[in-house]
Amino acid sequence: MAGETTGVDIVDAALAGEAAPFAERLVADQVASKLASQDATLWGPEAESEASIRLSWTTLHKSSRPLIGEIEALRTDLRSEGVDRVVLAGMGGSSLAPEVITATDGVALTVLDTTDPGQVADALAGDLERTVIVVSSKSGGTVETDSHRRIFAKAFADAGINAARRIVVVTDPGSPFAELSEKEGYRKVFLADPNVGGRYSALTAFGLVPAGLAGADVARLLDQAAAVAGNLADDVIDNPAIKLASAWVAAHERGAEKVVIGDTGSYIKGFADWAEQLIAESTGKQGTGLLPVAVEGPDSPGFADAKADATPVAVGPAEGAAKISVTGPLGAQFLLWEFATALAGRLLGINPFDQPDVEAAKKAARSLLDNPDALKGGEKPSTVDGAVEVFGSAGVATDGKLADILRAFFDSAPENGYIAVQAYLDRLDDASTAVLRGEIAKRTGRQTTFGWGPRFLHSTGQYHKGGHQNGVFLQITGAVEEDLDVPDRPYTLGVLQHAQALGDGQVLAEHGRPVLRLHLTDRAAGLAELVRAVQEAGE
Repeated sequence: MAGETTGVDIVDAALAGEAAPFAERLVADQVASKLASQDATLWGPEAESEASIRLSWTTLHKSSRPLIGEIEALRTDLRSEGVDRVVLAGMGGSSLAPEVITATDGVALTVLDTTDPGQVADALAGDLERTVIVVSSKSGGTVETDSHRRIFAKAFADAGINAARRIVVVTDPGSPFAELSEKEGYRKVFLADPNVGGRYSALTAFGLVPAGLAGADVARLLDQAAAVAGNLADDVIDNPAIKLASAWVAAHERGAEKVVIGDTGSYIKGFADWAEQLIAESTGKQGTGLLPVAVEGPDSPGFADAKADATPVAVGPAEGAAKISVTGPLGAQFLLWEFATALAGRLLGINPFDQPDVEAAKKAARSLLDNPDALKGGEKPSTVDGAVEVFGSAGVATDGKLADILRAFFDSAPENGYIAVQAYLDRLDDASTAVLRGEIAKRTGRQTTFGWGPRFLHSTGQYHKGGHQNGVFLQITGAVEEDLDVPDRPYTLGVLQHAQALGDGQVLAEHGRPVLRLHLTDRAAGLAELVRAVQEAGE
């Protein structure tokens, strides 16, 4: 709501006391005002070159204004042609913010941040006569997004539709994708600010174009951010970004490195999924960082029963076990959390703008795609229990009943560690898989995260390899009933999805992390068996 007050309340008195010295340090060093003026030296000499090309997000509430008219003009033209269904192909920072914006505004946006053939087929089954696809990628080289572009271009052509007229691009100036788009004659190319990293791009063209074309009020977002920008630049203790960053880091210093995010009645839909990438990818490196845990609400396991290793943060009024409350409209919250994350990076002594461990999983997946035989006949499950095949990294027990295997696996997580559930499935048709987060958290007493693959690889994937090495990883893959070819590529979507799961599992295992992969030979039956096994494992 536009008039909603933006602020941070540290409701836990002990945490407020511990945060005070960190806040005082930020104020004394004038970090907030220097950040607002884009001082690239704030994170030390090693980070300076990266920071110098990553700070334009601090002024997007001003610099993104010209976009509003361009977006509205294109939307009007498309509507006049009967085109009112918007599909977004993008990963990580290219999809998370638009999804939150449109869900909060109550307008429809079909988001493709998956390699699951079933989910992509469902998007293709929509009315193509009414469809425009926004393809968002800084370089154009993101394999998932490039695959979606190829698939939709062919589908448009097969339907007798001029594909170029139905493809809108968001990319960086001078990128290979910008050149390709010009060559192909795509409907419109929006050039985003190149000096903004993906997870800080909510108020750039990457966030605003797809949301605005779908009908969200993106001008209001910029107004909301502008209204709080001055406060965030103030070198005062009551600066909400200083309060939030100081509380996070104070909690981290006493061993509460998990930030559990639950909505307590704000009007914002899905904010924790956006914040998850921002915090995890920015801080999870060099063996340190903050692990965001997105939960269903303040009564959820992990929030209501948080232990000493976690700090419950309410998006909305303070409620239940919340130790910190963050209020404000969506545009203001975007900017506030971005400022707080950058300030936390300063206090933690890390560069909040790089992602040194993200590329490893991509390389492993590419290597598997280059060797298709490794994806076909080389895998033999250690155990088969009903519709579930069991695979494990070295040292992970994989014999016996599924419930016993899960019990041993969950017990292998350190007492203050975490369990990451990674579902390489269809997040619409297989949406009930998400119940596993709460079930596992409730029965193990350990903080539990849930991510849809491969989208989490562009989000929490950095933390998994670079952050605190106390996680165990439960991968869930599923049989593909009908695969989709990727035009002019030697693989299908199903093969790509499988390679991404195996590649990430391989990298995690190389980091010495336990990985248990459960393959559902029948998705519906296997998921039901898995839920029962989780429940039994907790008894």
